[in-house]
Amino acid sequence: MTTQIGVPAGFVPYPPDRAAAYRAAGYWTGRPLDSILRDAAAAWPDRTAVIDARGALTFAELDVAADRGAAGLRGLGIAAGDRVLLQLPNTNTFAVALFALLRARALPVMCLPGHRGAELGHFTAVGDAVALVIPDRASGFDHRTMAAELQQTYPGLRHVLVDGDPGPFTAWSDIAECAQKSAGSGVSADRHARSREEVTDRPAVLLVSGGTTGFPKLIPRTHDDYVYNATASARLCGLSADDVYLVALPAAHNFPLACPGLLGALSVGATTVFTTDPSPESAFATINRHGVTVTALVPALAKLWAQACQWEPQVPTTLRLLQVGGAKLTAEDSAAVREALTPGVQQVFGMAEGLLNYTRPGDPIDIVDHTQGRPLCADDELRVVDDAGADVAPGAEGELLVRGPYTLNGYFNADAVNERAFTPDGFYRSGDKVRRRPDGYLEVTGRVKDVIHRGGETVSALDLEEHLLSHPAVWSVAAIPLPDEYLGEKVCAAVVFRDEPVTLAELNRYLTDRGVSTHARPDMLVPLPALPTTPVGKVDKRALVAAISGG
Repeated sequence: MTTQIGVPAGFVPYPPDRAAAYRAAGYWTGRPLDSILRDAAAAWPDRTAVIDARGALTFAELDVAADRGAAGLRGLGIAAGDRVLLQLPNTNTFAVALFALLRARALPVMCLPGHRGAELGHFTAVGDAVALVIPDRASGFDHRTMAAELQQTYPGLRHVLVDGDPGPFTAWSDIAECAQKSAGSGVSADRHARSREEVTDRPAVLLVSGGTTGFPKLIPRTHDDYVYNATASARLCGLSADDVYLVALPAAHNFPLACPGLLGALSVGATTVFTTDPSPESAFATINRHGVTVTALVPALAKLWAQACQWEPQVPTTLRLLQVGGAKLTAEDSAAVREALTPGVQQVFGMAEGLLNYTRPGDPIDIVDHTQGRPLCADDELRVVDDAGADVAPGAEGELLVRGPYTLNGYFNADAVNERAFTPDGFYRSGDKVRRRPDGYLEVTGRVKDVIHRGGETVSALDLEEHLLSHPAVWSVAAIPLPDEYLGEKVCAAVVFRDEPVTLAELNRYLTDRGVSTHARPDMLVPLPALPTTPVGKVDKRALVAAISGG
């Protein structure tokens, strides 16, 4: 196996010496990502693999559905290495489509439900995508209209596959049915593809970044590193076939996908339940109906669930492990969640780019409440540096740099970004400020990058500002985070208007027309005569936050 021949354009492979070390250490095992399902179907064919509001599939049924989907994709002309945008809500079809794309050797781009035309157009351009998999409608939004507009702008986007009423496009169910008929005997249509050599140090999926500067970037996760990511996380969390995992956050997020998430659950024979409604009323009923034992939430949602236990008629009774990540969970909120929902609270600090830190089951309460965990892998290499790039003293605050067996070596097709995002020796600049304790646990203290963490989503302040500045009424703007009890941080737009100010509703309608993600629109508008600046002339966002929040 080599990374020197046939490396996909735009992909930055692991250096050969590090790749060899990760194989020698047993982190990389040469398993293709879709083998997680194949092996599970062989081991537990009749166990329930996935459940959604429409029904359930056993491991064997999910395996066959993925094979048929793969055959249907190949029948459309989707070839190995082709990029395909996958934007489906939390349903069984998400799991089927993901594994079908993997089996067709296509490269799924894991789009989030809130992404709209601006982001999907960017992913199409950067990834040279050839197809899009969408629902017909979700949360009141017609994805088919968006898809039609994308095809007009990007003629290379040849296929749109729709779960539901396809309108002018192709129904997802039709490609699977065609594959089943062509298979004749009903034997899996994809078995022939398993005999050829797998190259597992190449990309398996493209995750999307939080968009810390400009549009979100594409994160190549290889078969080797992502299998490790999911299976090692499952081991750390003690996941077993007796568990039931609830996907409450958007399934395409790294957190509910592979930390351990859907992939980790499949790897041990656990059942995965999908829900599109994480509200306490709906989620609590789902948890008790299916005996859910493990789930992952962002802090704002975990806090809401804990508070809802005071008024909801039924509360969760089966949870053994509640993972909380996406932003820092305060000690006060950790205690409240532990008391209301389950003693098994786990803080998770990680990134789609790779590094994962977990508090461990059985850790003392003080560690669970006051740290964001320690690295998953013994060979995760961490540095904490000052503004000049020099290592800080032990226990001092600095920016976290990382490299390791499941951290990327470069964003996809983004040479200019990679020059800034990585050190010459391959450490990824996370943009997070941390303190590393003597016991190896991390305390997250802030961030270097100009982002807003809203309800578990990362909003690029720069990207939002660029969109708002294109409005003819806006002279200058600063997007800033303000504390929010439920979202963690809400998005505030401080705007200097040219003449008469416009309303928040009008600005958000404008952003909607530009295809901006739903989660990246301002929650609050503050008109100002001028924006404060630092002595060197930059907008003083710290002063803005203090003035607007009264802090």
